[in-house]
Amino acid sequence: MHAKANQMLEETRHRPWKLPEGKWQYDQEWNEVLFFHWKVPAQLLKPLIPSGLELDHFEGEAWVSLVPFSMQKICPSGLPPLSFLSDFHEINWRTYVIADHKPGVYFLNIEAQKQLSVWIAKLLSGLPYEKASISRGSNTYHSINKRKGFNLDIEFEVKAPIVLKSKLDQWLTERYALYLEQGKRLFRYEIHHLEWQIAHMELKKSTIKYQINNLNLSNRPPDLLHYSPGVKVLAWARKEIKR
Repeated sequence: MHAKANQMLEETRHRPWKLPEGKWQYDQEWNEVLFFHWKVPAQLLKPLIPSGLELDHFEGEAWVSLVPFSMQKICPSGLPPLSFLSDFHEINWRTYVIADHKPGVYFLNIEAQKQLSVWIAKLLSGLPYEKASISRGSNTYHSINKRKGFNLDIEFEVKAPIVLKSKLDQWLTERYALYLEQGKRLFRYEIHHLEWQIAHMELKKSTIKYQINNLNLSNRPPDLLHYSPGVKVLAWARKEIKR
């Protein structure tokens, strides 16, 4: 992985700011990624965003995205991945924020397939992982979170690659920071990967039931869809942000 990581670190033209200082701490793969994007009223999101973060807008509009994918080969730098821990299906529900002129994402919820992986991920990262029953096929993805009443049941078809990305395509996908509130502290994880390769996607069947407070995506068709075969990702240690 180190040879591939070094090659990745040489490719930075697509990044909005320079690489973080110091050595990256984790590498991982986000594979077979599905992106479901919705425009939402900013007033529904603001109560869910920690102080110290500002909602990021595209042409005056706020967005949220539901992102089902398969996490693979996640491991600390210098150690081999253990598939029974490092490989699992995941769904994150995110919105778009900015702090210190660095746009990134803030996770409203993260679901993962394996209980042990959830426990370790929460312990090491602090991110809001929780267990859900998740399975996927070549063109299907299914998840049930009984505790929160979340449900995703979709059948999809990948269409033509997007060769010329729109500004919105790039704004939604090219994010190089993850933000986290833990207790009374606010943190940023910086990441690096090559530019996303994305394609059009069509939903053949869709049941989507996700709601937090008044933010409700249930059975509402996404405003935009993307598919990507995935990216390899390097992640640096988190740093605290002063509010």
